[in-house]
Amino acid sequence: MASATAPPCGNCTVSFDAKAAIERLPHLPGVYRMLDGDGTVLYVGKAVDLRKRVGSYFGRVLPPRTALMVSKIEAIETTVTHSEADALLLENNLIKTLAPRYNVLFRDDKSYPYLKFSDHRFPRISVYRGATDRRARYFGPFPSAWAVRESMQILQRVFRLRTCEDSVYAHRGRACLLHQIRLCSAPCVGAIDEATYGASVDAALRLLRGGTAEIVGELESRMLAASEALDFETAAQLRDQIAALQRVTHQQSVETAGSDADVDIIAVAVDPGHACVNLAMVRGGRHLGDKAYFPVQAGAIGDVEEDRAAVLEAFLSQHYLDHACPRTLIIDVALDPDILRPVFSGRPVEPEWIGPADARLRAQRRRWLEMAQTNARLALARRLAEQGSQQARTRALIEALGLDVEDAATLRIECFDVSHTAGEATQASCVVYADHAMQNREYRRFNIEGVTGGDDYAAMRQALTRRYTPLARREGDGAEHGGATQGRMPGLVLIDGGAGQVEVARQVFAELGLDASLLVGVAKGEARKTGLEELVFADGRAPVRLGPASQALLLIAQIRDEAHRFAITGMRARRARMRNASQLDELEAIGPKRRQRLLARFGGMRGLQGASIEDLAQVPGISRALAQRVHAQLHGIESPPAHADVGPK
Repeated sequence: MASATAPPCGNCTVSFDAKAAIERLPHLPGVYRMLDGDGTVLYVGKAVDLRKRVGSYFGRVLPPRTALMVSKIEAIETTVTHSEADALLLENNLIKTLAPRYNVLFRDDKSYPYLKFSDHRFPRISVYRGATDRRARYFGPFPSAWAVRESMQILQRVFRLRTCEDSVYAHRGRACLLHQIRLCSAPCVGAIDEATYGASVDAALRLLRGGTAEIVGELESRMLAASEALDFETAAQLRDQIAALQRVTHQQSVETAGSDADVDIIAVAVDPGHACVNLAMVRGGRHLGDKAYFPVQAGAIGDVEEDRAAVLEAFLSQHYLDHACPRTLIIDVALDPDILRPVFSGRPVEPEWIGPADARLRAQRRRWLEMAQTNARLALARRLAEQGSQQARTRALIEALGLDVEDAATLRIECFDVSHTAGEATQASCVVYADHAMQNREYRRFNIEGVTGGDDYAAMRQALTRRYTPLARREGDGAEHGGATQGRMPGLVLIDGGAGQVEVARQVFAELGLDASLLVGVAKGEARKTGLEELVFADGRAPVRLGPASQALLLIAQIRDEAHRFAITGMRARRARMRNASQLDELEAIGPKRRQRLLARFGGMRGLQGASIEDLAQVPGISRALAQRVHAQLHGIESPPAHADVGPK
């Protein structure tokens, strides 16, 4: 690693001249980091030739935003890499780790859903997220789970493929409702043979890959053959399939085939300080929808035209490092493909780049690009409107409560709620609002232990004590804690509850030596209607009703409702785990080893309850007599007499 202070640029003032140091940089690929006087990284970039790229920032006229960045540079660090691809990987890792102010950074989204065909005799179709394997077959990725489910509904209507889980499928005694309404061929009860079902699966895969016309022709031929053979029931089923398939084809107005089977269309909309990248996906010739992405580092966006290429380059380099790339990429910004050549090096398919002025941008492709551009502009306008509304609500809350906050974006609010079911599985939640948005990565849950079931006051005391004791100790020691989000005190603490809950919170803050004026209780109004809440203060101020038209109260209700949602979902999951564990623990003659084998075989209590005596008896260590007893206990039936071989294991 090399380090150099910065030489002057053409239109900014820099206090150091390090021309000689830069000239000592090698003509090799690598990554450079621009640092200010405090050692904070301002910008991270990659270079095919470090000396040429770093030197290009100085001695010439720069755009205003770049010139402002260069004026703050006090040092430049470089790291030499073996290749351009290594430089790209290192650059992205550093950007995600350091989040430099002048880099455009997109959040990771590695959970694109796929449509999965399982590897069973009668494959199941389902929504799948995660790493793919070679056993099953996958189609996608899709921009959203909604798009996957829409395709699943098409396959159900046309080919009647099963969607039920394996534990349900393996224990069906009769066909389910989906078979009765002609959305499933009921392989679970033998209503269709393996060969016919397999042909339907193959046809479904061809449909997803764009072979609609071919499939319709095959179905018509089979229908005519069945009709000539006087098999009118089969002919009617095939007729219904053709009709359903034709309806789907007519509904899909943006469809193509051939070389355009797999395409990504990317459009960029930029407003000073804000940007949106709209990614539309075409797979198998079908337009699957689109998804909008917004940079985390909004401060890196300046002038509109200057930054469109920078935003697109940042998105492409970050997105396609983690996701597969189709054969064709259509973009709305002129971009040199050589810039991102390392992203696609070594891949099975190197994409074909088509820019806005490319002669290959034919009518269908142009329509796709225009759709993506329109959606990018709409998504950005919607985002700006939402941000403006949230900022107005934050400012209204600061004014309504008289908070000593100059910059509304710095206000951090934490809200607590307690949830349980008649005292069972008590759990408290803490949600965070900061920078005019809910910060779900900073949410926390507290499993409440050692208190009487249903004692909400004790549960709230425990949650607040566990959350703020470490912070109180840091403040008492005079330690720095402003840098870490979890390690700094909020400017406001909301308690979902009335005077009793607020008094408990006040006592906790008094014991920890914290400022009780930060505490505000949100007491539910008459009939629990939003807008009628009463704010209860811990520092002696009289309760306040802001009224249903108050922007401040709308924000408080939004945060309170999120805390309630987060608490109740966590409580339900914990309750289910506790009940499953306790139900297994109560089974006679089932020890830890047998319990583990049962859970491994059936995947949980749901699968176990659906198992027959024969299924249970196939588990190692479970005799038929023990299987009968377990089955009886699971279903509340009087158990058969005990047998000598059913001791706990």
